[in-house]
Amino acid sequence: MSIFTSHQLIDFHDKKLADIQWPSLEAEISTVSNIWQWISENHRNNACLWAQEDLARRTKASDSEIAENKRAIDRFNQARNDATERIDELLLIALNLVDNESAKTDAPIATVHKNSKLHSETAGAMIDRMSIMALKIKAMRQQTLRTDVDETHRLSCEKKLARLIEQRLDLGGCLDELISDAQAGKRHFKVYRQFKMYNDPRLNPALVAEQY
Repeated sequence: MSIFTSHQLIDFHDKKLADIQWPSLEAEISTVSNIWQWISENHRNNACLWAQEDLARRTKASDSEIAENKRAIDRFNQARNDATERIDELLLIALNLVDNESAKTDAPIATVHKNSKLHSETAGAMIDRMSIMALKIKAMRQQTLRTDVDETHRLSCEKKLARLIEQRLDLGGCLDELISDAQAGKRHFKVYRQFKMYNDPRLNPALVAEQY
């Protein structure tokens, strides 16, 4: 698998958001998936999560509607994290830092150069952040195009949009550097399992209590 660039990632995220029929509410992963499918799945869950976060802040919706939004947020957030971890697995395999079987475990064993430095944030986490940045940029750009607001609002949003675009480019540059350093044996990252406890009926004390 060839390693992609941040510019390819930005283009991919933005093209997905430009599709008026996207995202679907169901996962789009096939049985034979590649890293781009998991990047898409991560992005899809972030987009669905974004929409549910907006709905959950309605002040005129019923309690049951808000509860439904909150449960959807939990589902999409869990799926988003799962996709992020899968991205890290596939990247580490491509970088020859872990073998295929080890990558799937809760504690993948990394094989790294003796002088390689551990990077605290994984490449998958950075890709996840860039997905969220794409959503922010789209939403802020829409604010600059509104006709029901005054010029002050639009100018303020234009400045924020420029800053968001800068932030995404900076983050993309850091991602490119991490992958380049990983290929050169200078830096590495690991698959960090999030172990989301609130969604697990065995670990969430409130859910455990409901069983008795």
